Amino acid sequence: MNIKKYKLGLRKNYRQRRENMVPSLKESKDRKILSNLCILNAYKKSKLILTYVSKNIEVDTYKIISKCWEDGKEVAVPACKIENKSMDFYKIKSLEYLEKRTFGLLEPILEKCEKVFNFDDTLCIVPGFCFDRKGYRLGYGYGYYDRFLNRFDGTSIGICYSDFIRIKLPCGKFDKTVDYLITESYIKQFCNN
Repeated sequence: MNIKKYKLGLRKNYRQRRENMVPSLKESKDRKILSNLCILNAYKKSKLILTYVSKNIEVDTYKIISKCWEDGKEVAVPACKIENKSMDFYKIKSLEYLEKRTFGLLEPILEKCEKVFNFDDTLCIVPGFCFDRKGYRLGYGYGYYDRFLNRFDGTSIGICYSDFIRIKLPCGKFDKTVDYLITESYIKQFCNN
């Protein structure tokens, strides 16, 4: 089987399914995912939350970011470096610290933000089109999060809708599972890291 071609087909399928989600249902699921995140001890103990800034088809992280600030936590979001397909995280104090950059995503305005070097007491929220029952994910295919997670020692949490969870996803030697998976229906912790 050609894994790249297979993953490309999965991405197309899951993108289409996400684009077709009923907005009110998506909003309800987003609220439940946020609620499940907030009851997690790993969230409560973390001082810094790393998160992506969501697009319309992704689990809403705008409410997550607001809740983090409300709970007295610092928030950092990724800035992609295309030349080596890596990313750094920068602390933001408001959404005004963001601008459209790589792939049309909202990223930190580097001149206004502080780069994160210390990842102690840090939780990283990880995006994915879908996840499997072992904690592997299907991302956008560029490998930014895979590279970051392989050097990240904090807690990683995948957030996804329960009907986008598969039994098994194809994975390569550089793929890393998340520590937790949160959906609107459940929280699952993985012990295979």
